[in-house]
Amino acid sequence: MRVLVTGAAGFIGAALADALLARGDAVIGMDNMNAYYDPALKRDRIERVRAEGGQFTFHTVDFADMAALQGALEGDPFDAIVHLGAQAGVRYSIENPASYVQSNLVGHANILELARQRGVAHLVYASSSSVYGGNEKLPFSVDDRADHPVSLYAATKRADEMMSEAYAHLFRLPQTGLRFFTVYGPWGRPDMACWLFTAKILSGEPIQVFNQGEMWRDFTFIDDIVAGIVAALDHPPPDDGAIKAGGSSKPHALYNIGNHRSEKLTDFIAVLEDACGKEALIDLQPMQPGDVARTYADIDAIRADLGYAPTTTIAEGVPRFVDWYRGYHGV
Repeated sequence: MRVLVTGAAGFIGAALADALLARGDAVIGMDNMNAYYDPALKRDRIERVRAEGGQFTFHTVDFADMAALQGALEGDPFDAIVHLGAQAGVRYSIENPASYVQSNLVGHANILELARQRGVAHLVYASSSSVYGGNEKLPFSVDDRADHPVSLYAATKRADEMMSEAYAHLFRLPQTGLRFFTVYGPWGRPDMACWLFTAKILSGEPIQVFNQGEMWRDFTFIDDIVAGIVAALDHPPPDDGAIKAGGSSKPHALYNIGNHRSEKLTDFIAVLEDACGKEALIDLQPMQPGDVARTYADIDAIRADLGYAPTTTIAEGVPRFVDWYRGYHGV
């Protein structure tokens, strides 16, 4: 199978490319390599993917630019798309909303149109647990309402799901949307808690812990996430009129992809302290705008339909991240 992977220089995208190449698929990677965080890390991820061997090509292109997108892929066939590229980050969406509109809305619409034009067999795309907004019912289920976002980032991801539903209805385009919970692991993102906290613990700087420490997250290790994406890719929802996960009768399924464990942030920090061999200096802060206190994934639907079964606890996954971080930075 030939698979187009957007966001291929990103944390999840590069890990997915590795997995697809390892099983013999051809991968066309695409990323705009923007400076939301250090592009050197993105370049290193791509070099790691290339070093693995296999049929891998890479395009530096902004998929929110339709002409550039089509030009880069002209004459290059592919069977399926995994659309992971997006402007990430809840808090940054308050500072720079225009980048989210361009990348997450215009960009997603362009990928949908590309998939329609090329007649792909399946489009898998990244949504987010943030679509659940301030929902108080736990764990979050794909059957819950998701129409009260508390950040622009969340609103763009929910809008992407609605656009995908329209394309599934109008053009019978098979699609699977994956609502990612908090992903961590080697080669992770520098703006996320695991990386930020590790860097500050090792350097002896205080770490900011919001909502006075009353925060819970469904931390999911990268290997488990990739296994779920591959399972989704291999099982496009049928156009049979049956109700799919998430409620659509079209060939469009929505799944939570998490660990089905909600860990208190202070417990996560304690595991990090053990892995780093140093005590954290904790700076308790109030809740930040756009954030939520708890995330917790109900994964019954993805388990039943795709056999998804995450196995990595934070006690196993956090030390693996810290070991990678020390090696990557030489600390």
